Amino acid sequence: MKYYIVSGEASGDLHASNLMKEILKKDPNAKFRCWGGDLMREAGGEVVKHYKDLNFMGFWEVIKNIRTIFNNLKFCKLDIVQNKPDVLILVDYPGFNMRIAKYISNFPIPVIYYISPQVWAWKEKRVEQIRKFVTKLFVILPFEKEFYKKHNIDVTYVGHPLIDAIEDFKTSKAVSKADFFKDNDLNDLPIITLLPGSRRQEIIKKLPIMVSSVNDKIDKFQIVIGGVQLQSDLYKELINDKRIKVVFNDTYNLLNHSHVALVTSGTATLETALFNVPQVVCYKSSWFSYQIAKMLVKNIKYISLVNLILNKNSVKELIQNELTSLNLSRELDNILSNINQNEIFEDYKVLIEKCGGKGASKLTANELLKTIGFNEI
Repeated sequence: MKYYIVSGEASGDLHASNLMKEILKKDPNAKFRCWGGDLMREAGGEVVKHYKDLNFMGFWEVIKNIRTIFNNLKFCKLDIVQNKPDVLILVDYPGFNMRIAKYISNFPIPVIYYISPQVWAWKEKRVEQIRKFVTKLFVILPFEKEFYKKHNIDVTYVGHPLIDAIEDFKTSKAVSKADFFKDNDLNDLPIITLLPGSRRQEIIKKLPIMVSSVNDKIDKFQIVIGGVQLQSDLYKELINDKRIKVVFNDTYNLLNHSHVALVTSGTATLETALFNVPQVVCYKSSWFSYQIAKMLVKNIKYISLVNLILNKNSVKELIQNELTSLNLSRELDNILSNINQNEIFEDYKVLIEKCGGKGASKLTANELLKTIGFNEI
């Protein structure tokens, strides 16, 4: 069968690639045309557009790049229709993908949505759009099934695919501490990891604050940034201390050997928790973007996936003006002095249980194929 998959960011590339691998087990003749990244290409997909050319953070950044976004939308719609896939699979990336779903609903192509738009946080009107334009919705957060039930929409909860992704990494791809330290020219001191995000705007906003907050700890810990190769020049521009290392495109090995982490809000907060690393969550955007977000987001007490899933203030969140080097240093000290470290570890155990265990990608693939009437030979 022919599958057209649209994903617009790194996390979507990861989850879509694992879904593709599971589909191939049932449908070895599957053909994938994709918007995504290197992982989807490695899984056998023909990548039409790379997510690095699609990903714009914040309202102001979207406005500045609105012409590019509309051109991408126009091209994507046309490309799907011309290629006549047996199914369209949309992975997260809701601002773009919901527009694609609306357009393709006019054609005889089933629309599968994997990883729900966060309608429980903002733009709740999208619930009705999902009802109209999406053939089947797969959700990965435990509270989402109940949310959709209140709106009389039947969804399938499959658990969080990061459970599988990280388990697979630990069993087949992780390198030993000794090898990791040797390969990255690290010493024997425990690691404080900084994860400032992958987008240029994120790094500029948060990395200087993160670095400033750990200056007094650089003699007792090694400070390591989880970096992306595409932004290599930016790290050189923002960091003057040669004792601070950057490990490129290897965040999982870095987290696997970390003592504590300062983490940008997003998927990385859950990844850090699943590696059992205590963390402080950081969020800071432009003033304009933050003011708009405050007006639009509702009924949400937390910004990190860890706290949202647990429905409690487990890991400290420093948001916008609260994110200062002084506050970040103080919260880091609380963890390092074991004030709340044991409680965090206990919460992480509960978090894993709530995320549904292993098999999210396999379950999604099986249910997806049933939905589109695929008969395994």
